Amino acid sequence: MVSRMTTQEAVAHEIDAEQMKRWRHAIHRNPELGFEEHATSALVAEQLRAWGYEVHTGIAVTGVVGVLRVGDGSGRTIGLRADMDAIPVQEMTGLPWASIVPGKMHGCGHDGHTAMLLGAARALAARVKGGALQGDGTLVLIFQPAEELGGGGGARRMIEDGLFERFPCDAIFGMHNFPGIPVGQVHVRPGAFMASSDKVLIRFIGRGGHGGMPHMAVDPTLPAAATVLGLQSIVGRNVNPNLAAVISVGRLQAGAAYNVIAESAELELSVRTLDPEVRDLVERRIRELAENQARAYGCKTEIRYERGYPVLVNAAQPTAFAVEVARQTFGAEHVVADAQPLTGSEDFAFLLEQVPGCYLLVGNGDNGHAEGRWSGECMVHNPHYDFNDACLAVGARLWIGLVEQYFHN
Repeated sequence: MVSRMTTQEAVAHEIDAEQMKRWRHAIHRNPELGFEEHATSALVAEQLRAWGYEVHTGIAVTGVVGVLRVGDGSGRTIGLRADMDAIPVQEMTGLPWASIVPGKMHGCGHDGHTAMLLGAARALAARVKGGALQGDGTLVLIFQPAEELGGGGGARRMIEDGLFERFPCDAIFGMHNFPGIPVGQVHVRPGAFMASSDKVLIRFIGRGGHGGMPHMAVDPTLPAAATVLGLQSIVGRNVNPNLAAVISVGRLQAGAAYNVIAESAELELSVRTLDPEVRDLVERRIRELAENQARAYGCKTEIRYERGYPVLVNAAQPTAFAVEVARQTFGAEHVVADAQPLTGSEDFAFLLEQVPGCYLLVGNGDNGHAEGRWSGECMVHNPHYDFNDACLAVGARLWIGLVEQYFHN
């Protein structure tokens, strides 16, 4: 057996941080939204082929899968996933590699996720070719489109396109950067780690009229306003305080003129939960609350409740394995194995419903930029966000460690 220190030094030597940075900046300059990642997927496929991977393209439109067999490939199969899509936000960082596409930016770090997995893929192929990575098994690299597209996103589409029938995996792992966690740290937890995400449209239908003669109309803004206030009673009075739920009103809209009572009013909600039973409870109570408020004010309701990503649940054994690898790679003091669950959502949850696995967070540190200057911590989906290049090598090292130990165990 090669000693841990020697192995870590060898891995660090093989990781080309500067090349990962070049890939990352090139992808960042040319962001592509979900199912439009043609240039990004072409770059990924070209690199994987050059390193000897068996490459499959066109899965869920722009998805790419690379397959590398270790030894005779007869052992276990491990899957690693990176997302590739950007978000519809106008970038305001002022950085040299800022988006050149109006209204689109890599505001969630998927450019970095893609570069990290490419860097690991290159090093792993070299280690297999040179005999440093031994064992028998198969590595499946999944470069996924459209993580940001809600319930119809890329993970579900890849599954529907036969991802696991064509490339069966015994375990699967995903990774996301997280601002505020120091670079070099890894956070994870077994069980529910990220929330489900549902979208709700509630329309209250009344009867329009003159603002000066409200008795001649049926005002839909009254039940809409009452519902906005009442929604938080669901979290505060119906959900077990030991469990989590979030109901946010993202849009409240009615009318177009100050002196006209609108014909209808609309609410659009984002709903997050960390438990399937709580998810069902919250849906039932939202429907009951909106319908009864409408009835009390003489209005009708139309409700469109769209279930999006499920709760992301990390399986116990793959999570314990990932924690041990992270501790060996970075030291126990840099690994938080019982991190708090998040009420953000991830479509990697669909993959975990099919294959046991684990989703991890790697620290992105302080990563905000304004007019080209560093401005401190900045959360994802912010126009001043930028993936921190300092964590490219961290992610690549973790990927390599997971693969090596998976085949050695």
